[in-house]
Amino acid sequence: MSVDSKKDMIKGKTNQAVGEASGDDKKELKGKAQEAMSKAKDKVDETVDKVAKKVNEKTDK
Repeated sequence: MSVDSKKDMIKGKTNQAVGEASGDDKKELKGKAQEAMSKAKDKVDETVDKVAKKVNEKTDK
């Protein structure tokens, strides 16, 4: 997980907790969205790494 993904995950979890504790549905939803974005970024990073590895394997031959 990249540093940016980890930051987004922490922000998301924090916003969710604050939203739940204060009854602020909007803040809780924002936190869930931030957490989902961090997971999506992480998946994209993994895919880019896999593709780059395959390309490098093919071009090294």
